[in-house]
Amino acid sequence: MSAPDAADRLIPRPRACARRAGAFALRGRLALAAPELRSLQGAPGGALGGARARLTDELARRGVALAEGGGAPALELVLAPGRAREGYALDVAPEGLRLCASSEAGLAHGLSTLTQLVRAAEPGPAGAPVLPALAIEDAPAFARRGVLLDVSRERVPRLDSLFALVERLAEWKLNELQLYFEHTFAYRAHERVWRGCDPFTPDELHALDRHCRAHGLELVPNQQSFGHLHRWLVHEPYRALAEVPEGIAHPFRGAGASAPEPYSLCPTDERSLRFLSGLYDELLPCFASDECNVGLDETIDLGPGRSAAAVRARGAGRVYLEFLRGVHALLGARGKRMQFWADIVLHHPELVRELPRDAVPLAWGYEADHPFERETAQLAEAGLDFHVCPGTSAWLSLGGRLSNMRANVRSAARWGAARGARGLLVTDWGDRGHLQPPSVSWAGYLTAAELAWDARAEPADDARLAALLALHVVRDASGELGAAAVELGHVAGATGLAVRNASALSVLLTRFDAPFPPPELVGLTRAGLEAAGHAAEAGAARAARSEAGAADGPLARRELEWVGAVLAFAARLGLARVAEPGRPLEGLAQRSELADELAPLIDGQRRLWLERSRPGGLERSLGWLTRPLAALRGEPY
Repeated sequence: MSAPDAADRLIPRPRACARRAGAFALRGRLALAAPELRSLQGAPGGALGGARARLTDELARRGVALAEGGGAPALELVLAPGRAREGYALDVAPEGLRLCASSEAGLAHGLSTLTQLVRAAEPGPAGAPVLPALAIEDAPAFARRGVLLDVSRERVPRLDSLFALVERLAEWKLNELQLYFEHTFAYRAHERVWRGCDPFTPDELHALDRHCRAHGLELVPNQQSFGHLHRWLVHEPYRALAEVPEGIAHPFRGAGASAPEPYSLCPTDERSLRFLSGLYDELLPCFASDECNVGLDETIDLGPGRSAAAVRARGAGRVYLEFLRGVHALLGARGKRMQFWADIVLHHPELVRELPRDAVPLAWGYEADHPFERETAQLAEAGLDFHVCPGTSAWLSLGGRLSNMRANVRSAARWGAARGARGLLVTDWGDRGHLQPPSVSWAGYLTAAELAWDARAEPADDARLAALLALHVVRDASGELGAAAVELGHVAGATGLAVRNASALSVLLTRFDAPFPPPELVGLTRAGLEAAGHAAEAGAARAARSEAGAADGPLARRELEWVGAVLAFAARLGLARVAEPGRPLEGLAQRSELADELAPLIDGQRRLWLERSRPGGLERSLGWLTRPLAALRGEPY
């Protein structure tokens, strides 16, 4: 195996990898020596202990035991100065393995690379798996490399699925995880807000925080603190804190909801900060992190409500900044550094230099053409630490928008690195019911992990991405399941119609009750729908042929089969609508056949959901599918 071949089978691809003569055979026992370190046997915590555990498990799959002492070492760990904090050098030679780093984090990353080399090892002449002799020099582009997971749009993950995700992200050398909270933490005095959604408890967050630290990730608390609080403000007594207590028609309401809802806190009401103070006092002690993401984005109702007089007098940007400073003071008093979404201040560039100097703006955008070049320039010129935040493009797509995701992550990484961003945080949202299963997001996490590590890299092409998913995620020797994930990720593009922040097939389901075609679907053609339908069916068939050996491999196969089937259904629904423009669903000639096809897909989603997620938000999520089913059956929806 050549050096490029070996490097291409790793996540992330190392910055420098040179092939050397020979190979190292894996057989029987691998002796470990770490003279500068305390014993790693059963290390209770820290990135190095978690990395050692993952390597031990992978070696055991190949019939090799990892043990300390007992003769000349075959794997030597050396902790010595001279490299970047998380950098490492890994030498694989016929006589043994040597891993050098200047920090335990660097050693952990090197062990993660070795773990993947073991997984990819092929049999040598004697039958034992062999590692090609290599010299790897590696270090990350960004200090912070993370994933944000939306747990507030109905899908609240089970703790075991999060533990498995943490271990996967750690192997890919990511070091930060955020769970996006609007209302899904079990605040003691606020049960009316979270009742029925299966929220995270303090004990669960403490356990997840410990697991993250054991694998080298920082679990950063995240609580919306201005807008996106409709799930609170619809209730009494919280409505009195709202900017517009009578509500607005915002785009984040549940399936079928048409009544206005209050959405943002009133920034000029002193009770708003007192309310947040109570939330922070209960939430923040569940985390070891010194930082907190407070949101503050998309304050779409700021100004026309109770703060109208202040906005007229001082301007919307100034009123926003004053509230931001109040939130910043709350966190500072609790010893936390504030992260916040930067969209509002970037619309008021004159205020960027007035931000608190230790605040961390998060520049976010999810389309291929998002202006990261301009936004990173504004934040860098202000001298602030900042992060760039692209997205997985999984939400509102059912199967992903693979081409958009690649271009979006690439742009964020390039401009973030060029302008000295502190970190890259890839976001994985769940708008309109979080219908997409978790396996659809893996390609986005993988791509972000690679480009956060090396911003100069190109995103993995289809063949390499499929191979990486097959090898390192689902353990499918046939390669079919990785290829199916990639194929389904391109179905959105097969329609020939680009929809911003969504896919045409998803819109056919979630906006079925709008007059057809809604603005997003103008230009949708029969040919495009037929192509998308064929691609979806091919992806589902490929998933069905797979032989995934990972613990969750069979579940991933079923998830992707479901994705292919629901995308194919949406394409057939689109064909029926294009054939009868202007007719509502209940008036379509094919409504009975379409209803018979959709009903078992809803049952399938119900079963799949519970494999990784809690039941609390399931029925609300299914509303995005049961409502079109009711329309097709001529029933009230």
